[in-house]
Amino acid sequence: MLKHVLHPLILAMLLALAGCTGFGGSSVQDESGQTFDPSKLTAQDELPKFSAQTARNGMPHGWNFYRIAPYKKNTVYRLENYQGRTVLSANSKTSASGLAVKLHPRAANNLWLQWEWKALSAIPEADNAERYHDDAPLRILVAFDGNKSKLPLKEKMNFEMANLISGQEMPYATLMYIWSGKSPVDTIINNAHTSRIKMIVVDSGWDNLGAWHKHQRDLAADYMRAYGEAPGEVIGIALLTDTDNTKSETRAIYGDIELIRKSPK
Repeated sequence: MLKHVLHPLILAMLLALAGCTGFGGSSVQDESGQTFDPSKLTAQDELPKFSAQTARNGMPHGWNFYRIAPYKKNTVYRLENYQGRTVLSANSKTSASGLAVKLHPRAANNLWLQWEWKALSAIPEADNAERYHDDAPLRILVAFDGNKSKLPLKEKMNFEMANLISGQEMPYATLMYIWSGKSPVDTIINNAHTSRIKMIVVDSGWDNLGAWHKHQRDLAADYMRAYGEAPGEVIGIALLTDTDNTKSETRAIYGDIELIRKSPK
């Protein structure tokens, strides 16, 4: 069974989206040294806005740190006053860790994800289609619930192993919106370790560093295109800036991330 265990990066991200911020149920520390118990996380109705908070060190209120693995360095996230508003800065030096929010389930139909972000430095060696160079300055993940009983045996074993390790169930499927170094915009990249993560490229290349990029995505439409079926309920949002595979450095900025319910056309 062990040969089917997910790569630590993938397992950590999936468990974070399901409401677990690290491996196992014991207390863990974020990069500021704050200790908390992953088992006590509660679901929220809304995504906390960075702009509504005060610039400071430590985790933004309402967001939870998740560790990739004990042997990996943590990306440093800080609330900063930037161009007249509070944003989340991410500084990654051969590191990989993220922030996540567990949400009360909500239907994906007519639900849009809206955000803006900015990459400030390139990762020249990054290639998201190549497993050993899969780094990105900016990623946002959306977790969906679903019927796990119909999944292939390998994926069922991954789910079982994750539950044994952490006491938490992995989400049925995840969409990951990324800024890719090499893959063209609108490319869907299959994760090398599991069919339950699909990466969608929304920005590509390094020509527009330092500029704000705003995005709105129809979650149901993107899910249908990536997985070929209607989505289940949305249960979590996470973000990740990582440079552990390319052994490099990058800096990026996240603006507010919002879920917006639109009227049907």
